[in-house]
Amino acid sequence: MAIKVVLLLVFFSVMVGIGLYCRRHATDVSGFVLGGRSVGPWLTAFAYGTSYFSAVVFVGYAGQFGWKYGVAATWAGIGNAVLGSLLAWAVLGRRTRIMTQHLNSATMPEFFGKRFGSRSLKLAASAIIFVFLIPYTASLYNGLSRLFGMAFDIDYTVCVVVMAVLTGVYVITGGYMATAINDFIQGVIMLFGICAVIAAVLHSQGGFLAALEGLARIPAEAGAGPVAGAPGVFASFFGPDPVNLLGVVILTSLGTWGLPQMVQKFYAIKSESAINKGMIISTVFALVVSGGCYFLGGFGRLFSAQLDPSGTGTPAGGFDAVVPTMLSGLPDILIAIVVILVLSASMSTLSSLVLASSSTLTLDFLKDTVLKGMGEKKQVRVMQGLIVVFIAVSVVLAIVQYRQNVTFIAQLMGVSWGALAGAFLAPFLYGLYWKRTTQAACWASFLFSTAVMVANIFVRSSFPALIQSPINCGAFCMIAGLVIVPAVSLFTARPDGRLVDGAFSCYERRVTVRQSEALGEQAD
Repeated sequence: MAIKVVLLLVFFSVMVGIGLYCRRHATDVSGFVLGGRSVGPWLTAFAYGTSYFSAVVFVGYAGQFGWKYGVAATWAGIGNAVLGSLLAWAVLGRRTRIMTQHLNSATMPEFFGKRFGSRSLKLAASAIIFVFLIPYTASLYNGLSRLFGMAFDIDYTVCVVVMAVLTGVYVITGGYMATAINDFIQGVIMLFGICAVIAAVLHSQGGFLAALEGLARIPAEAGAGPVAGAPGVFASFFGPDPVNLLGVVILTSLGTWGLPQMVQKFYAIKSESAINKGMIISTVFALVVSGGCYFLGGFGRLFSAQLDPSGTGTPAGGFDAVVPTMLSGLPDILIAIVVILVLSASMSTLSSLVLASSSTLTLDFLKDTVLKGMGEKKQVRVMQGLIVVFIAVSVVLAIVQYRQNVTFIAQLMGVSWGALAGAFLAPFLYGLYWKRTTQAACWASFLFSTAVMVANIFVRSSFPALIQSPINCGAFCMIAGLVIVPAVSLFTARPDGRLVDGAFSCYERRVTVRQSEALGEQAD
C-alpha cells in the first residue's frame, strides 16, 4: 500500500507542478487553446495518442472485445495505429494546420462556420459537441472503479473527485501546453506500463506459447453461430466473428478523423518537419499501447474460472471485470503501475475533452451570441469556468451511473463516438480537399448521424441486426457520411466562389524550403 500511495502522490504532484509552470503560455486564447501553435512533434504525437486511448480502451474495450474475439482483437489495435494514426496524420495533418491557421479558427465548429460561411452551422456543431462529449467524459471514470476497488480500499466517489480536481487544476492553470507536456509524461508511463503488464500476465500463464495453446483449447459458446463449439477460434487469425470485428476496427480507427478533441491536435503543431516526425511517433505509440491493450484482453478467457461466466459465455461481473481479474494476481508493484497507467490514460483523455468542450462552447456559442464583446482575457476566464462546469457535470454523471446503474447514461456514452465522428468526419475531410462541398451536405451529415445514433439508443431493436450494436451503427454512420456529403453537394447549389477560393488560397501560397526538404529543379 505504501508503494501505491507514494507513486500516486508523485504522479499527482508532477501533473499539478507542470500546470503551474505553464501558466505563462495560457494568457490569451491562442496560448490557452492551441499552445500558440508552436507545439513540437513529440508533444503533439503523445497528446494525440494519449487523448486517443483511455481507461475505456484499457478496461472496457480490451476486456469486451478480447473476450468476444480472442487474440484477433489485436486487429483493432493495428487498425488504430494504421488507420487512426498513420493515415489520419498523413491525410489531415498538413491541410488542417494550414487551413485552420488561414481561417483563424481554433475549434472544429469555428472551422465549419468560416469554411462554409454559416454561423448556424457553427452553432449546430458546437451543440453536437456539447451534448455528446460530456457523457463520453463521464465514461472515462468507469474503468477506474474496479481497478481502484482491486488495488485500494477507497470509495469510488473519492477517487473520481480527486482525479477530476487534479485534472482541472493543471488544465485551468496551464491550458493546452500543460496538457501536452503532461500527456507526454503520461504517454511514457502508458508505453512502459502496458509492456510490463503483458509480460507479467503471460508469464502467469506459462508464457506466450502456453497461453496461446490454452486459449486454442477453449471452444466458442453455443450462441456463436457457425463456429459454436469449435475449439481454436479464439486463437485464430480473424476470430469467431470477423464481420463484427471489422465494425470495431472502423469505429475505433476511422472515428479519430472526426473527433474534435483529436483533430484539434493538428491545429497546434509547429512545422512541416513536426508533422512528419509526429506521424511516425504517433503510429508507434498507437501500435504499442492500443495493440498491447487488445492483445492482452484477447487472453481474458484463460481466467474464466475466476470470472465465472454464465451459460451464454458472458462474464458474471460484466466485460469490465475481465481485465481487472487478469491483473488481480500480479505483484503489488505491478498493480501500482497499472493504477498509474489507467490514471494516465484517463487524465490525459479527460484533459483533452474538457479543453475541447470549453473552447467550443466559449468561442463558438457564447462569444458574439450571449456574451458579446469579450476580450482575450475574458474568453480565457470563461473557458476556465466552463472547464469547472464540464468536470463537475461529468463527475455527477459518473457517480450516478456507478451507484444507480443508470443504463441510459451508459448507452449515451456508447453512441457518443459514433455520433460525433459520423457527423463531422465527412464534412471536415471534404471541406479540406473539395471546393464543391456545400452547407447543405454538412447539415445532411450532422442530422443523419446524430438522428441515427440517438435512435439506436431508444429503438435499437427496430434496426437491422447488423447495426443494432452501437459499435457497428457508429461505423455505418461514418461510412454513410462519406457518401452523403458528395451526393448532397452535387445536387445542391454551388457554394459561393469567392468564399471557397479565399479558403483554398492558403494551399496556393508559395513558400521557400531548404534543399534537404525538397529536391527542387536544377539546371543541367
